[in-house]
Amino acid sequence: MANKIVLDTRDKLFLGIIIFTHLFFLLLACYFKKIYMGDSSEYIYEALNIKNLFFFYSGNPAMPIEPELMTQRQPLYPLFLSYIYLFKINNWFVLIIQNVLSIFNIFYCRKIILKFNFKKQYDWLLLLLIITYPAQFINASTIAPDILLQTFTLIYFGSFISLIQFKQPKYAIAMGFALIAGFMVKPVLYPFVLLHIVMLIVYAVYNKLKLQRIVVIALIPLIGVLFYNYWNYTRTQKFHFSSNQAFNAIYYYYPFISTTYGADSANKFLLKERAIIASIPQYRYRYDYANDRGMQLLQQNYIAYLLFHIKNSIRIFLEPGKGELDLFTGKLTYSQLYSKEQAGFYYLIKTKDWSGLFRYFKTNFSIIPVFIVLLFNCLRTIAFVYFFFNKNMSFLVRLFLFTLVSYFAIAAGPIANTRYFLPVSLLVIFAATLSLSNFVEKRRSKPF
Repeated sequence: MANKIVLDTRDKLFLGIIIFTHLFFLLLACYFKKIYMGDSSEYIYEALNIKNLFFFYSGNPAMPIEPELMTQRQPLYPLFLSYIYLFKINNWFVLIIQNVLSIFNIFYCRKIILKFNFKKQYDWLLLLLIITYPAQFINASTIAPDILLQTFTLIYFGSFISLIQFKQPKYAIAMGFALIAGFMVKPVLYPFVLLHIVMLIVYAVYNKLKLQRIVVIALIPLIGVLFYNYWNYTRTQKFHFSSNQAFNAIYYYYPFISTTYGADSANKFLLKERAIIASIPQYRYRYDYANDRGMQLLQQNYIAYLLFHIKNSIRIFLEPGKGELDLFTGKLTYSQLYSKEQAGFYYLIKTKDWSGLFRYFKTNFSIIPVFIVLLFNCLRTIAFVYFFFNKNMSFLVRLFLFTLVSYFAIAAGPIANTRYFLPVSLLVIFAATLSLSNFVEKRRSKPF
């Protein structure tokens, strides 16, 4: 007979607070009705194309087919949407399911923490760090794949913890399939397959295990990438994972040029490069040009761009997500965001326009909760860093977590925002909560 899940009073209280917070943000979404992001339409198109035609394509099938849109969006989130659409094409119902999934993610994260002798009496610390990161709840109430990606990232990490705990190969296999599911939601995870192989080899060497079996298991995600690349080849005549890779190879330089030379130069640069790409008739050559051009730009600005990339990768740990909050409440529109109609907070700080900064505070009331989020982000980041110096924690756990979180931060780079950090945000909170609870426990144990 299967073991029943028994919730004690603290479990119920924790779960109740998390459910209430999700419900509050879902009601806000119902009120403001800003549940779509810039990419939502492509995911919805692909979901409907799968449902109606079993056609994996993120554009309008009535228009001329564009090869880029064959691989622009990975299929798992559209499949998730299409399954819900089988019952009813209603995106509010999608948001309810995503909120349930977000609640599961948080409770699963807490389950992982409890394996590290975390005391439930410090649930208030965990709740505090979660509730003061509103990106979790905003993304749960937005048609976006990031909550689903977070689910598989957590399962991936949780399976690694079980592998260390029980040393059974089935958990390494579970890691592989969780990683496959993750990069089939968003392409950001597919290069991680190489680090996955390295990490499992490090695990085997550290525990003095035979390498043959673990290497075979570690290759599972790589095989998944190759199969998907081949499928894309049969559809586009280009062996690749995502058209986003070629797009980002150039787009990553847009914020760099904007910061270095100004927005006008950045806009001219992007328009020029996209015009050149559009003039190339075959998709595989357009893809190769964009990739090669990205490498050429990197070689021309190697040190300057590298420093810019690293700076923004670090900033993602502190980013409070004011833009996402304003988009969610309707204070900001995507046309304003992309056209830079309004001078943002970072711009005013950089230019030292103090009069503009005063006007900004008067017209941006969201700056108050944003500063609260920023304050807790600083606390969370300090506690997260402290986690890696805690020698009482397993070296493998610290190394693995550092690798996974750093990877997402570096992958986001100059386009850093809370949405790109969401897949590992609960893992950062996991480490920070352990550090803070240990600190509080030590303080309480000291005599007055």
